Amino acid sequence: TLFDSYFLFLYYEVYETIGSGGFAKVKLGRHIQTGEKVAIKIMNKKDLGDDLPRVKVEIEAMKNLSHQHICRLYQVIETSTQIFMVLEYCVGGELFDYIIAKDRLSEEETRVFFRQIVSAMAYVHSQGYAHRDLKPENLLIDEDHNLKLIDFGLCAKPKGGLGYELMTCCGSPAYAAPELIQGKAYIGSEADVWSMGVLLFALLCGYLPFDDDNCMVLYRKITRGKYDNPRWLSPGSVLLLNQMMQVDPKRRLTVRQLLDHPWVMKDYNSPVEWYSRQPLGHIDEDCITEMAVNMKRSRESTTALVKEWRYDHTTATYLLLLSKKQRGKPVRLRPAPTVCEDSCSPLHQGIQVRLRDHNSHNALLSLLKRFAYSPTPERGRTTAQHRQERRDRERTCENKENIAVQEKDVDIFALPPPRTPVSSKKNARPNKNVLTTPNQNANASNSKTNAVTSRSLDMAVTGDSGKKKRGGKMFGSLERGLDKVITMLTPSKRRALRDGPRKIKAQYNVTLTSQTNPDQVLNQILSILPEKNVDFTQKGYTLKCQTWGDFGKVTMAFELEVCLLQRPEVVGVRRQRLKGDAWVYKHLVEDILSTSSI
Repeated sequence: TLFDSYFLFLYYEVYETIGSGGFAKVKLGRHIQTGEKVAIKIMNKKDLGDDLPRVKVEIEAMKNLSHQHICRLYQVIETSTQIFMVLEYCVGGELFDYIIAKDRLSEEETRVFFRQIVSAMAYVHSQGYAHRDLKPENLLIDEDHNLKLIDFGLCAKPKGGLGYELMTCCGSPAYAAPELIQGKAYIGSEADVWSMGVLLFALLCGYLPFDDDNCMVLYRKITRGKYDNPRWLSPGSVLLLNQMMQVDPKRRLTVRQLLDHPWVMKDYNSPVEWYSRQPLGHIDEDCITEMAVNMKRSRESTTALVKEWRYDHTTATYLLLLSKKQRGKPVRLRPAPTVCEDSCSPLHQGIQVRLRDHNSHNALLSLLKRFAYSPTPERGRTTAQHRQERRDRERTCENKENIAVQEKDVDIFALPPPRTPVSSKKNARPNKNVLTTPNQNANASNSKTNAVTSRSLDMAVTGDSGKKKRGGKMFGSLERGLDKVITMLTPSKRRALRDGPRKIKAQYNVTLTSQTNPDQVLNQILSILPEKNVDFTQKGYTLKCQTWGDFGKVTMAFELEVCLLQRPEVVGVRRQRLKGDAWVYKHLVEDILSTSSI
């Protein structure tokens, strides 16, 4: 209901969409008390359907894994209709984007990254898990240029241990081991090593060892295990790749053997450190002290509360404080907002957009009623009942604070994104003659919702069909009303209109041009997009682009933004993949930019 939903607006500021998949989207957020940025993964249960158990597996795995090269889970909020995961934010984006921006990586830089991948996988395997979806899109780069492994939606933890055989065929075809795509029983850790070999090849070469638009041809290449080594690979690199991409899984190297492999140890003279520097259950006294003071509790009771590891707002606050301390930042919290917890269990707290004037409780309720209240009663309930419930709830919130009550089955919804400008192709129908991904595994493609760096603009809340997912007069009116409230009370969300392109620092996902006129670059891109069967919406110098498949589904979503580089002062094009196969995206964007002659 409306008045239950406003609890969502207390603990987090939520900004633009930074990733999108079939059943989920990821938004950039900020935890208000610590000031730390987070990535918020938002999933609709109805859309997930049969994939809901996979999400539960991902959540459970991330609760059990704590490692310096694994993306940290801070909080989980589950309502009757949605699941929210608050995750570590990695400003550097996907490793995939880094590879294509540099064409390929040097052996020295590849070794730095590969040691971190080996470290993460050795830890994952030591905990009894197989990841089963290793690829550059599932590795993010943090502010210190370190890798973080994400997306455990396809992971497996066999009850009989890692030696227990698995049968499920999953993951991305180009990275899948031969025994997996042949439908044979396989060992998860052995399949992971094959994927690590493909990933290593992509780092060193800038393309995949096994690739084809036709899935059956691709599978034949993988089962034969034959690929061409480019001339720039060193003999040591060629040997290591061969040892990892053995068709016979029993002849492959193990992750343990990779820890002290000569190629991996070159220039380091020491094996990879794989143990966790962030062990589960660690309690830091400085963080506990700050939380105790902020919460007006004793250190003992605060410690007991944190040790419950409920992955609620308490867990998130502690882990984010710990992250601040580990990065040398002050261990300080802003004052906690006053919360009435009626109809708001710990699971309902936390995925919230801040209303700046939240201390004025009555003003907030007044604004909600003014902009968002709809007199349309729910089925079987009268308007008078709604009014009485609203009065009771207001009275309860005024007189009780921090009262834990039994969780109600309520629909809590996230902040609706700003309205998108009308598409350049009004009433355009999907064009069938577009680039499509060859039979990607549905689970893998749908789970692709990475927390990547971006200043992207929000699209309308649409599904793969491009149609509004959320219907109903009651719900729609609440979303529109809340949008107005947030716009009014959150000054930072009011973006000033720009007369020209943004000025930004050079980034690896920005393509430099030889031109000095941003309007000319923008017009060249605009003229070429229809030729490539790309639909788009335009907001200033930013283009939100989409391609469509044969059945009216969005196969690719990405952004192109014409911008000015501060040093050197040239025109650039920032690119950002939001949805779709990474390598198809790479070829399409390269084609657009090269055809535009910029």
